[in-house]
Amino acid sequence: MSSLTGPPASGSPLIPAEELAAYGDLPRPAPHTAPELDALIGLLTPARSRIETVAVGHSRDPASRAAADAFAAAWKARGGRVLATVDWPESAASWLRPARRLTAEEPDAWVMAAAPLGFAQLARRLRHSTDWDPARTVAFAALRDSRLPALAGPDTLHGLRGATAEGGTWAVRHRWVTSYPPPGSTA
Repeated sequence: MSSLTGPPASGSPLIPAEELAAYGDLPRPAPHTAPELDALIGLLTPARSRIETVAVGHSRDPASRAAADAFAAAWKARGGRVLATVDWPESAASWLRPARRLTAEEPDAWVMAAAPLGFAQLARRLRHSTDWDPARTVAFAALRDSRLPALAGPDTLHGLRGATAEGGTWAVRHRWVTSYPPPGSTA
């Protein structure tokens, strides 16, 4: 089991309501794009990659569900295996059930299509209660929000990577989200 820099004072990994209020309204996921899906697959299939199995997690909104379905179909078409597909609500009592389902079969990697708020809560539970590793996790563009690392907590998401709608990538390093242009872009 992994842990954050220490257990929260309350013993619970849930984000307190007063903290949530400080972040205001976080954006809803937009529909994924073909370049985004291609970039996400690219993050999982670099040269000499041994990633074969994945667990896919998604929020229950239509855009996240469609992105997760599109990824699963593309991954299976490449010969990969999806060990589990797990969804979660934007608010829940603990997020323990989806966290355990995502990690139960010990996938090579995790793929997330989600709204920032629910994912921040889930990520805290994953780090607090399972062996989930954000460095083995890739995500769709909806999670490229500069507020997400702070909302999730110190180093909860360190190593998480993802794709942008334009086909670029992004990565979380401690409390920073850094974006990279698509390959061949002059921007």
